[in-house]
This record gives sequence, structure tokens and C-alpha cells, in this order.
Amino acid sequence: MERLQHWWQSLSQGQNADWIQNIALLLALSLVVWGIWLLVCQRLEHVADKTKMRWDNAFIHAVQRPVSFLIWAWPILFALQILVENITHYDGSFLQGVREIVLVFGVVWSILRLIAQVEAQLIETGRDYTTINAIAKVLRLLVCVMGGLALMQQLGLSLSGILTFGGVGGLIVGMAAKDLLANFFGGLMIYLDRPFKVGDWIRSPDRQIEGTVERIGFRMTVIRTFDKRPLYVPNMVFSTVVVENPSRMLNRRIYETIGLRYDDAAVVDPILAEVKAMLQSHVEIDNKQTLMVNFNQFGNSSLNFFIYAFTKTTDWVRFHQIKQTILLEVYQIIQRHGADIAFPTQTLQIQHDGPEPSFVSVADAKQS
Repeated sequence: MERLQHWWQSLSQGQNADWIQNIALLLALSLVVWGIWLLVCQRLEHVADKTKMRWDNAFIHAVQRPVSFLIWAWPILFALQILVENITHYDGSFLQGVREIVLVFGVVWSILRLIAQVEAQLIETGRDYTTINAIAKVLRLLVCVMGGLALMQQLGLSLSGILTFGGVGGLIVGMAAKDLLANFFGGLMIYLDRPFKVGDWIRSPDRQIEGTVERIGFRMTVIRTFDKRPLYVPNMVFSTVVVENPSRMLNRRIYETIGLRYDDAAVVDPILAEVKAMLQSHVEIDNKQTLMVNFNQFGNSSLNFFIYAFTKTTDWVRFHQIKQTILLEVYQIIQRHGADIAFPTQTLQIQHDGPEPSFVSVADAKQS
């Protein structure tokens, strides 16, 4: 043990008569440790696959590559220091700082990989993608900032001076890039308030914005319009406009006005009763919502009644299929009662020399 400790101390000093042998021993030791690490990882993965927890698999996959990188990077930097100090007149002690920087890089890399693994597994469980993605981005930003501060400290920079300069510089940058900051906080508000998420269909009555949300970034939101064009909207826009989210509808509404001929006035009431009964028994109509079938207007050439109901589905394509089926059934009900849909007509008064005028319908005139 003492011999190994003496060898390591002489190795770390970089000066040894057998420096070539030391470099070879370092590389051989790295190879052995790397092989042991791969075997350990395989064993841990085998054990983790048998457990019900997913986080152990995420941790193993996160640290596997960074640890392998450190197993090779540290001995190579040691060997490089020995090589520099034995074949040149330069001091290789600066490589010690490089080793510490590599260590910080390895730790940051491991944490970032762990965040990515946890994010992917949470998304697979069906959790809200927008929230998980937002939290993951914030955690990555914090890890990168902390890693950057650690690297600055390893490089000998004064953190207090950097933070002081950062406070003054932040004020200047904030004034110069206020739109960028407004977009950043706009994106943050979207993540917190969640008026929409990735995959939602949104539109704004205030702006010509309508489509499916593809990505919510910290600066802009990407919306794919229905003609498949990408729309890039700065996040600060959403803090000043009204946003409608049809994807969160509970039902879709059928609201149609149908006109009957004035000749069919005697059968209006039974037609309305049968149409209402048909809607109440329809499997695709939500009877818990408002359902109305009422005569409401004497039109210029028709007796108008309206249908007001809500479907159970919110899918756009399925809704129109249901609406088509219902309207065709309404027409069949009207036909069964000997009535028909009215169309615009006009009545012309023709003056004769005789004592009484006659009235001719335009529709009748066309038929004759």
C-alpha cells in the first residue's frame, strides 16, 4: 500500500525516471477500470430491469457515459502532464486545473442526462408534456449556470466581481433587450397559467392566429396553421390578446334554423315534437346539455324553427358526420308529415281590367 502511495505521489508530481512506464501503467489502469465499469453497468442494468422503479434505470443511463469519459480523461491528462514535464521545459501543473474543469464538466453532463432521462420517462407515463418540458428547461438552465460558476471559480475568476458586474450589466442588457425579456416572461406565464399546451388547437379573435401548437419556447411559440404553414408568434403577444382554446371544449354545438312552407302550418307542431324526440334518443347527443327545438319566426317565405343541441364528441370530423346524419333525419321527418323545406318565393299582383285582381306565385309561374 505504501509502495502504491509512493508511486502515485511521484506520478502526480510529474517527475520520475520511469515516466514512459508510468504513462503505460496509467493507460493500462484506465483500460482495466473502464472494463470493470462496463461490467458493473451491465450488472446494475440487469438488476434495475427487475425492479418496478424507473428512476434507477434513468440514473444508470445518465452516469454511464460521463463516468466512462472521466475514466479515460483523467489518466490521459495525467499522462500528458508527465509527457510535458519530461520532454519540455514547461510546467505541466496547469493541467491539474484542466482535470478539475473536466470533473466539473462530467458532473454537469451527468445531471443534464439525468434530467433528460426523467423527462422522457415522465412524458411516457402520459403526464402533461408542456409542464414537464418547462420544468426540464428551467432545471437545465440552473445546472448550466451553476456549472459555469464552478468553472469560473476553477479558472481563478472572482465570483463576487462577476456577480457585481452581472448586476450592472444585467440592467443595461435588460434595457437594451426588453423585447427579449418580455418574450421570456411571456413564455414563463404560458408555462404557469397554461392557457394552452403542445398539441392544442388555438385561435385569437384579436389577431389572425389559428392552428395547432407545435412548440412553446422561451422566446416564441410555433403554431402550425390548418394549411400547414408554420406561424412563429412572440410569447409577449399572448399577454395582450384574447386566446381561445377550442381543444378544451366539453361539447360541440349544433345550431341550425330550418324553414317550412306556409302551406305546412298545420303539421309544424308534430314535426317539432318528432324532431325533439329524435334528438333526445340520439346516442351522440348529450342530453345533460341544453336541447331545444322551437318554432321562432315567421319568415318572408317560410315558417322557421331552430335546432339547438350539443354533441358528446368534440372531434371536428366526427362532429360534422353526426351533424350530417341529424339533418338528414330531420328532412326525413319533414317528408313523412307531407311537408317540405321552404325556398324563397315572391307573390306578384297582376292588375286586370276586370273587377278583381288575381295573385300569381312566382314559383307557380315557373312551373307553368
